[in-house]
Amino acid sequence: MPEVVHAGLSRPWLNRRRRILLVIGLGSLLLAGIFIGGMLLDPELYGPNYSARRMAPCPDHLFGTDYLGRDMFRRSIAGLSLSIRIGLLSAAISSLIALILGSMSAIFGGKVDSVVNYLVDLCMGVPHLILLILISIAMGGGARGVVTGVAVTHWPNLTRLIRAEVMQIRSAHYVQLSRKMGKSSLYIAVRHIVPHVFPQYAVGLILLFPHAILHEAGITFLGYGLPLDTPAMGIILSESMKYLAAGMWWLSFFPGAALVLTTQLFDLVGDYLKILIDPHSARE
Repeated sequence: MPEVVHAGLSRPWLNRRRRILLVIGLGSLLLAGIFIGGMLLDPELYGPNYSARRMAPCPDHLFGTDYLGRDMFRRSIAGLSLSIRIGLLSAAISSLIALILGSMSAIFGGKVDSVVNYLVDLCMGVPHLILLILISIAMGGGARGVVTGVAVTHWPNLTRLIRAEVMQIRSAHYVQLSRKMGKSSLYIAVRHIVPHVFPQYAVGLILLFPHAILHEAGITFLGYGLPLDTPAMGIILSESMKYLAAGMWWLSFFPGAALVLTTQLFDLVGDYLKILIDPHSARE
């Protein structure tokens, strides 16, 4: 008799889907550790210590110390945590704007669609960093100016994505049936369309984080963001530029590498989450 082989026994335990879940879980855990660890970190641990000034990286100070003897590893963790908090708030506001405008544009159409498309083109027509700096200055700088600037300038791309998804789903049979039954546009949007586009919205929200973090660091680096007494990544990198000629390369290298790796980790989690919710990969 031919040997019967169960399909489940021939598959490896660590298949593609489980590898994706593992990467998402480990990446999220690491980002959560940075986020929470920076909030719980005692400021005295990365405060001035004049007996340990200008120390190169060593086991006691993994990223070295600066001209005031501040531990750059702990200061970088605090700065990354602050950047993640600002990025989280900015991306949440920006993605909510994109969800509302994108849904309204596709559902109501006509003049509403024209106005939304005009706002998208207007926002994308201005150089991104310049618009962000102008908004931050107009809001008085600081955390409020940075959050407002990042939130107001990062919604257009996600708005276009949500608009395209809503326009695709609004022609579905169950949406047409609901419309024929006399349901309002608001009811259809809340009960049918928004739940369908929510996975794309969630992925877009996560992918907004690295842009928000980098732009917060960028405008702070240029002096238009957070105040100088804040342990922010932009301030850390800005201060390090003054001491590169003195051979203190670690002041910029390690914090800069940590910032890049954090943003890349957000990108990795977002890309893998996009693969996970893709219907074409559901059977793998």
